[in-house]
Amino acid sequence: MKYALIGCGRIAVNHIKAALNNKLEIAAVCDVLPEKMTALLGKYELTGIAQYTDYKEMLDAVQPELVSIATESGIHAEIALACIDRGIHVIIEKPMAMSISDANEIIRRSEEKGVKVSACHQNRFNVAVQQMRTALEKGRFGQLSHGSIHVRWNRNQDYYDQAPWRGTWAQDGGCLMNQCIHGIDLLRWMLGDEVEEVYGVTNQVFHDYLQAEDIGMAVLKFKNGAVGTVEGTTNVYPKNLEETLYLFGQTGTVKLGGTSTNNIDVWDFADETATDLENKGLQEATSNVYGNGHTSLFADVMDAIKTDRKPYVDAVAGRNALEIVLAIYKSAAEGKPVKLPLETCASTDFIGRFG
Repeated sequence: MKYALIGCGRIAVNHIKAALNNKLEIAAVCDVLPEKMTALLGKYELTGIAQYTDYKEMLDAVQPELVSIATESGIHAEIALACIDRGIHVIIEKPMAMSISDANEIIRRSEEKGVKVSACHQNRFNVAVQQMRTALEKGRFGQLSHGSIHVRWNRNQDYYDQAPWRGTWAQDGGCLMNQCIHGIDLLRWMLGDEVEEVYGVTNQVFHDYLQAEDIGMAVLKFKNGAVGTVEGTTNVYPKNLEETLYLFGQTGTVKLGGTSTNNIDVWDFADETATDLENKGLQEATSNVYGNGHTSLFADVMDAIKTDRKPYVDAVAGRNALEIVLAIYKSAAEGKPVKLPLETCASTDFIGRFG
């Protein structure tokens, strides 16, 4: 399957590794900075791969079957729609878009064109997350009470200085949109997807050189009666502490921990089995906070293309995670709860929020 990558920055390494692990034919890479492409290909000693600084030129010349988009967030939707219009299947790094209208258009146009779109929420493929999901689908938690996600990470000025788009409302958003959205995706997915109301608080404490927030907290009310809480921050000293997902039910309690929900810290069920004993203390080794899920996500998308089914993490999932972040922003800005679904909202609505 002919593949191309658009965007050769920080996360691109995971995309190239996933492409290699899945034996994709890497036909081309694209970035506005040629040195980024040279460095990425050199890292894996890849030769004979076309390099472009104009993604539309690349799409028309190479005509790949699958593209992954790993640029700054603010142009994800624009590039995705250009791919979709050409009949090219797409993997889009989070967030899928920066506005509800763009996310809806990606969904609408991909369905119209018969193109597969996957939002790159790779943590769904973590071993620990899959074990939690399996237990949930088997009804082992009983009635759900509540759940929470804590993303307690560190990002210092050096990180933001690497790319001027980081921390801007138009191209990135703050810690909730960039760092916490994976955890928000997991929380919404586990608690039933259907959210009625969001109440959020955001602040900018230690990163006054940014436009957006460095801490955000929220309460989510689900239609099934469950309650979710969100805590996301890049203010933890001196380094990343944890990404922790809790799920509490009438007959089960699970806590996933590690730096990226890659470990099982607590695994308790009323009807304990031999598998439960194996799960207690499970740890999945990862080389960075992005985990190992990109390879599995790529494999799933390739199979979805071949068998003509929806990807495991589809465009609707990407929209759902984005909607929660935007709802938290909207609630924090207005100082009151926000009802879902959001009809319209964009990150740029909050320009000037922190002065």
